[in-house]
Amino acid sequence: MSMFTSTFTDAFALLATLDERVAEIVWLSLKVSGGAVLLGTLIGLPLGACLAVGRFPGKNLASVLVNGLMGLPSVVVGVVVYLFLSRSGPLGGFGLLYTPSAMVIAQTLLVIPLMAAIARQVVEDVWQRYAEELAVMRFNWWQSVTTLLYDCRYSLLVAVLAGLGRAMSEVGAVMIVGGNIDRATRVMTTAIALETSKGDLPLAIALGMVLVLIILLLNALAFALRHWAMRRFG
Repeated sequence: MSMFTSTFTDAFALLATLDERVAEIVWLSLKVSGGAVLLGTLIGLPLGACLAVGRFPGKNLASVLVNGLMGLPSVVVGVVVYLFLSRSGPLGGFGLLYTPSAMVIAQTLLVIPLMAAIARQVVEDVWQRYAEELAVMRFNWWQSVTTLLYDCRYSLLVAVLAGLGRAMSEVGAVMIVGGNIDRATRVMTTAIALETSKGDLPLAIALGMVLVLIILLLNALAFALRHWAMRRFG
């Protein structure tokens, strides 16, 4: 049996037997990314809606900045968060460095611009149709934002799923602030990088399969939700 075949055979065996290492790493990945997406949803979606509805100096510049930050390198975010959380940093006293909490913070900073940019576009399209109606109803700025967020809730699920996909596939920032500590801060992406360098290819392949499957499912769900929302709400 060739090395290629044996590697994939062993990887499938790890998945079939629900290997404890694989399950532990996957579960931590889901918790960290899920926490980041929850915070990103609470911050990014209202931020995007405010950019769509608000009228203030520098609005176009803010929109360009949010769109530009969608492609922010994860290692840059990791270094910045590291500096803030290190012992000499302003938040060093909380002892968050090399913990899952630090990883959640880093991933949150990565997903907020993505979710805000998508939310801005979605809400802006609806705002153009209902601006006059909301004005007649004497809705203030914040009431308009909350109303449009609720009205676009199904379409905005795409932003949430996109943020989750971004968080799940990120490696640079969590490696820097989490340290890739076994049974503490090791997630799928960092484990894949480490196990590949160590030569434990079956474990790396098994984790890679799970990661790819999750990303594909998220993209399929986002595609289905978008088309369902378009058919239902036009």
